[in-house]
Amino acid sequence: MALLSLALRHARKYWVFVAAVLVLQLLSTIAALWLPSLNAQIIDQGIAKGDTGFIWRTGGFMLIVSLGQLVTAVAAVYFGARTAMGVGRDLRREVYRKVDSLSTLEATRFGAGTLITRGTNDVQQIQMLVLMTLNFMVSAPIMAVGGIIMALREDAGMSWLVWASVAVLAVIVSFLVWLLLPLFRTMQERVDAINSVLREQIMGIRVVRAFVREAFETERYGAANRDITEVSVKVGNIFVLMFPVIMMVLHIATAAVLWFGGHRVDDGLVEVGSLTAFLQYLLQILIAVMMGVFMTMMIPRAVVCAERIRELLDTRSTLTFPETATRETPSAGRVEFSGVTFGFPGAEQPVITDVSFVAEPGRTTAIIGSTGAGKTVLLNLILRLYDPQRGSITIDGVPVADLTREQMARTVSLVPQRPYLFSGTIASNLRFGRGNASDEELWEALRIAQGDDFVRAKEHALDEPVSQGGTSVSGGQRQRLSIARALVARPRVYLFDDSFSALDVATDARLRAALPEATAGATTIIVAQRVSTITEADQILVVEGGEIVGRGTHAQLLETSPVYQEIVRSQLEEAEAA
Repeated sequence: MALLSLALRHARKYWVFVAAVLVLQLLSTIAALWLPSLNAQIIDQGIAKGDTGFIWRTGGFMLIVSLGQLVTAVAAVYFGARTAMGVGRDLRREVYRKVDSLSTLEATRFGAGTLITRGTNDVQQIQMLVLMTLNFMVSAPIMAVGGIIMALREDAGMSWLVWASVAVLAVIVSFLVWLLLPLFRTMQERVDAINSVLREQIMGIRVVRAFVREAFETERYGAANRDITEVSVKVGNIFVLMFPVIMMVLHIATAAVLWFGGHRVDDGLVEVGSLTAFLQYLLQILIAVMMGVFMTMMIPRAVVCAERIRELLDTRSTLTFPETATRETPSAGRVEFSGVTFGFPGAEQPVITDVSFVAEPGRTTAIIGSTGAGKTVLLNLILRLYDPQRGSITIDGVPVADLTREQMARTVSLVPQRPYLFSGTIASNLRFGRGNASDEELWEALRIAQGDDFVRAKEHALDEPVSQGGTSVSGGQRQRLSIARALVARPRVYLFDDSFSALDVATDARLRAALPEATAGATTIIVAQRVSTITEADQILVVEGGEIVGRGTHAQLLETSPVYQEIVRSQLEEAEAA
């Protein structure tokens, strides 16, 4: 069972706290079970006989027992909370590490919304179940069993009332659990759905407003909200029904004890104090059953959450990185593709087919082609966001699959097509690739990326706050900061994925003129849409339909590649192309 295995595996390291909870709950329950018996003695031996001294002595002892119960109960809750919070923390960390290790394919298959839900809401449900189990489920069986023993000790003749009450509650609980289990599974799916819709709308708020689609998106969110509300109301209706039924059983049992017990007192079969104690024990038994009911109502949802978390944790990533370095970190940066073929799972045709080329250190290799030709996939394969289905990719003769994550980060830096900045400051974002970079190095990278002017104009310069995603700066500024971030890392291979598209012509020209200074000796691979960006490249690869259909310099391709000629004609005037 996924729930049990997850809880036990993570609670094992807190066995001292768990043992303390068990001992403390046992002591607290024994004290609670002792009190009705002491109360019966006061009634039968103190009040009935007018023995004031006995009343004071036994009453004082009851006070001590009550204080002991209070202390042990509070301590048990404290240690139980420490254990539950620790289990939740460890489980969230494990889920995060698994998500972090997933390849792009697996992460896309799950979806961002469900990954967030599984790492937060699902973990919280298991954490809450652990807390309630240690606080209630440990004491409830002890209380129920001990209460039955003590009740029979007081008056065995009315034991049938105990069995009848517990049996009725057991039937009710079983039926409610049967109703709740599928509803809780549906509820978690609806939580995934509403999180996905909300995340998508927040990320795409500018597009929504640009196309005046607020009404449509509001209705889409409303539909998801109605779905989860519908399931939640069904669950709530069951909970609303549960407590009145349980209270009805409790009150009927109380009335039955008073009715039948009263006759037994009249017949001299039982003392008044014993009847009072029996009633208190019956109430304790039913309260213990009620705690068990409450716990049982939580279990179905926690079971669903545990199954979802287990599904994620059991997912084997298609990409595995070596834990320790077995090969030397590439020092030159020579990138070589040899017969590489790659296609997405389920696709009818591969994205790229039998691609072979070499990108030399100190030289710039440009990749150009129509949209969907597979240009970005080539860069993602170098980064090992995917693994090729056939062929090999090496850096300085070392297969990229043999490099650790740390080696890959020191060797390759990417400027993505859609630059992303993290919440923090400009400095913290620039140091993302190299945490010990000095302020002087940050300013130098900004100068080369043509971003030092607008950063200096900020009120706090390098310490200027940046919002999540970089939405506090313009698209061009975000792109220049992303380029500067890659320069700060000082890798051996620079990957620019259409990274100059948001720049004006003048800024683009200045940036391209300054880049060779920063990337001297490193391998530079540029994916571009504009021919003007790559005319000075040492090697241009023309990609069409996932294949390289032309390679050479700008001048050579103008003479030999019809595809390149068509691209040039579509972008440049004939005189400029010549």
